[in-house]
Amino acid sequence: MSNNLILKDKSTVAIFADYPDIVGIEQLMSMLHIGKVLAYKLIRSKHIYSKKIGREYKIQKSAVINYLNDMEVLN
Repeated sequence: MSNNLILKDKSTVAIFADYPDIVGIEQLMSMLHIGKVLAYKLIRSKHIYSKKIGREYKIQKSAVINYLNDMEVLN
């Protein structure tokens, strides 16, 4: 699965400028304004690419942006 940053909308990147390049579940929840259940569902269903390191999921900020860009294509 490719995880290259797709820059369809530079404003999406600017919105997340305050977040680090690698985020955890709590930050993902904050970025998308979603709850814990949905955050884990997006990760486990591979809608948002992540790596599990120990007991924690690590998510690239670019994976969150790609997810949002993919949603725009569907709408």
